Amino acid sequence: MAKSKTQFSCTECGNITTKWSGRCEACGEWNTIVEDAPLSTGPSSATLGTSKGRSVPLTDLRTEETPPPRTHSGMAELDRVLGGGLVPASAILVGGDPGIGKSTLLLQAAAQFARQGMKTIYVSGEEASAQVRMRAQRLNLTDAPVQLAAETNLRDILTTLEQEKPQLAIIDSIQTMWSDTVGSAPGSVSQVRAAAHELTSFAKRKGMAVILVGHVTKEGQIAGPRVVEHMVDTVLYFEGERGHQFRILRAVKNRFGPADEIGVFEMTGSGLSEVINPSALFLSDRGEPSPGSVVFAGIEGTRPVLIELQALVAPSPHSQPRRTVVGWDGGRLAMILAVLEARCGIPFTGLDVYLNVAGGMKINEPAADLAVAAALLSAREDAALPADTVVFGEISLSGALRAVGQTENRLKEAQKLGFTTAIAPKGGKSLTVDGIALNRIGDLTGFVGDVFGAG
Repeated sequence: MAKSKTQFSCTECGNITTKWSGRCEACGEWNTIVEDAPLSTGPSSATLGTSKGRSVPLTDLRTEETPPPRTHSGMAELDRVLGGGLVPASAILVGGDPGIGKSTLLLQAAAQFARQGMKTIYVSGEEASAQVRMRAQRLNLTDAPVQLAAETNLRDILTTLEQEKPQLAIIDSIQTMWSDTVGSAPGSVSQVRAAAHELTSFAKRKGMAVILVGHVTKEGQIAGPRVVEHMVDTVLYFEGERGHQFRILRAVKNRFGPADEIGVFEMTGSGLSEVINPSALFLSDRGEPSPGSVVFAGIEGTRPVLIELQALVAPSPHSQPRRTVVGWDGGRLAMILAVLEARCGIPFTGLDVYLNVAGGMKINEPAADLAVAAALLSAREDAALPADTVVFGEISLSGALRAVGQTENRLKEAQKLGFTTAIAPKGGKSLTVDGIALNRIGDLTGFVGDVFGAG
């Protein structure tokens, strides 16, 4: 193994030499030459060796900088998910299933930002410019001053952006971009990583905001290396079922605002329209109370949302009963069923269990445990809960009910939509909301006895 070369430097002027001497040849000072310790051990071809870089200036935590300015798009739901608007020099990654409406959403957003005075360039690597113009015509966006380009060569795109100096660039999609310095095919891990790095660093240097569209895998994760999600400032997922008209834009990472914030859109013939009051829309098709139907008062980011949970319990003709879940975690459903059987003596053996979150919504918070248990019990006992009741709370493995956060916001949203009763766990601070009768229950056994008359 080759030995690293010894290097000497002057402590007064920093002059670097390869041998020691008593006097510095650069500044003339005596006894200032010292041997440099290497930055890392090992051969210089594989490590940093003895070569040193420049010293980086350090600052403390005190700052007088103002928060970054934001540009509002005019789409309140999009601005909410972004944390209050678009931040200059930010990098945003948007993922979603094919055909869910990512290109439609971003073309509408590009038109809105352009109408606000931002110079906007939309680069499509999947469609020709004529196809994008046809979509713009269908969405009545032809008057927006958005500049289009159909290109996949990363070098040409960066050259164009450097000449045009836009304030916002939309790249649709990152999987179609290719760099001539990477030998692999477009869409490969190395190409996606290189393209994301070049576009993100270019945006930071030039003060330009960039939005990248990413494909998703069968598991629903953005395709490509996870390092792409670490590079960008914000990661948004565009969710929804094709059979439903609702679309959910969810922030799973945001350096400039709250994560887990959602924006709700409705797919119409003229594009995506904003849903200002999603609770009312999610409950709009709810008719008379029926067994297995329960309204859950949830929190998505900073917004309270009322969602209908639907359960069906039926005798199973198979030796292995089915457990089918749409919009919730299947493992958590298995836990709720086990707690009901172990702590309350209510078996689900030999019964098929189906659970659905109405409207194509996906729920992640544990506060839905009690609403799920209520829906399962309602379906099993064929007893409907009152139509004016909302349920929320977390269930522990001991059968105890644990308090959840933002109870007041949940109750206010329920009261606004006409609900008069809420079932929630004991604990937490005592509060009252006008028009809402709050029924606090300590454990799951008490809940079964109070609501369904069994214990």
